[in-house]
Amino acid sequence: MNTNSETTLIPAQEGFFFPAEWHPHVATWLSWPHTEASWTRERQELMFPAYIEFIKAIAESEQVCINAHNDTVIQAATARLLAAGADMSRITLLPHPTNDSWCRDHGPAFLINPRKKERIIVNWGYNAWGGKYPPYDRDDLIPVEIARYRNLKYVTPTASTGAASTVGIIMEGGSVEFNGAGTVLTSRACLLNQNRNAHLTQTQIEHYLCDYYGVQQVLWVDEGIVGDDTDGHIDDTVRFVNEDTVVAAYESNPNDDNYPFLQDIHRELKGMRLLNGKPLNIVELPMPDPVMSDGLRLPASYANFLITNSAVIVPTFRCAKDQPALDIIGQCFPNRKIVGIDSTDIVWGLGSFHCLSQQEPSI
Repeated sequence: MNTNSETTLIPAQEGFFFPAEWHPHVATWLSWPHTEASWTRERQELMFPAYIEFIKAIAESEQVCINAHNDTVIQAATARLLAAGADMSRITLLPHPTNDSWCRDHGPAFLINPRKKERIIVNWGYNAWGGKYPPYDRDDLIPVEIARYRNLKYVTPTASTGAASTVGIIMEGGSVEFNGAGTVLTSRACLLNQNRNAHLTQTQIEHYLCDYYGVQQVLWVDEGIVGDDTDGHIDDTVRFVNEDTVVAAYESNPNDDNYPFLQDIHRELKGMRLLNGKPLNIVELPMPDPVMSDGLRLPASYANFLITNSAVIVPTFRCAKDQPALDIIGQCFPNRKIVGIDSTDIVWGLGSFHCLSQQEPSI
C-alpha cells in the first residue's frame, strides 16, 4: 500500500480495526500545553509536575511522542523534562502546531490489519466538543500531521456507506471505548448531540463506527457525569478491562448529583449483550469525592485511566477513595503495575490522563 497519502478505502471492508487499549503500543501521543485554552498560566505551573510525572510513567515501557506547537515550546518542554529527570531517549517532541492539549480527542485513530501487517489512520472531524472552544483548526489537522510523520495512509470519513450519503462526522476519541473483539461503547449525549452531528441519525452514526473503526456492534449509554464539558464522554464512566468486563463509575451517595446518571448507566449496562451473547461483567468503580473549583464541579473520575504496555496510570484526587479505586483497577489488571498520579490540578482543565493521550498500537 502506498503510504503518506489520503485514501478512500472503507477500513472495515479491508480488515482494519481499532484494537483495545491493552493491545501492545508502539507509542503514546500527547499534545504539550502551551496556551491558556485549558489552564491559565498559573494553573499550568501547578499541573506541570503531575503532567511530567505522567510522561515519565508512560516512558517506562514505550515511546512518548508529543505534538509541540513550535521550536519555542519544544525548548521549554525539553527543559522541564530534563529538569525532572525524564528519559529523553524515550521521548520525541515534534513541531506540530496545536490549539489545545486533549490528544485523545484531536489525535489520530490508529487502525491495524494484522493479516496484511499494515496500519492506517482515521482522520475524523473535530470541532472542540461542539464548537465550545475555538479556535480548533490546528488540532483538527493533527491526525494528518502524524500520518505524514509515520508515513501512513489516512482516510477521512465523508459518507456513510450503509446509510444515506452525508457530509462527514465529528468524532472524539474519548467518546468511544473498545473491547478489541468487535464492540464499541459510546453515549447518546455526546454523539447524538446537535452540536456535533445534527445531520446524522443514530443508525447513520452506527454505520460510521462500524465502517471506520472496524467494529460489528455499537452499545449505547445515555449520559455522562456532571462537570464534563464534552457532553458525556464514555471514558469518564465505563471502560473495558478485557473483552467482556467493564469497570463502571459508581456513586453510592443518593444525594450526589452524579447518582441518578450513574444508576441509569449501570441499568443500561446490565441489559447489554456482547456479540457472543454474553452479558457484560460489571465491576463497580467508586467515584471520588467531588472536586470543586470556583463553585463548579469538575469531571473527576478514576475511570479516566490510561493503559500502557506495562502499567495502568490512574488519576487520584486527594481523597479516601483513591486507594480503594486503585485496588479495584489493580484486580482488573493483575499483570500491570498500577500507578496513581495526583490529577487534582490537571482536572481543573476538565479532563485527565486518558483525555490527554492517544495510544499508537503495534501491528
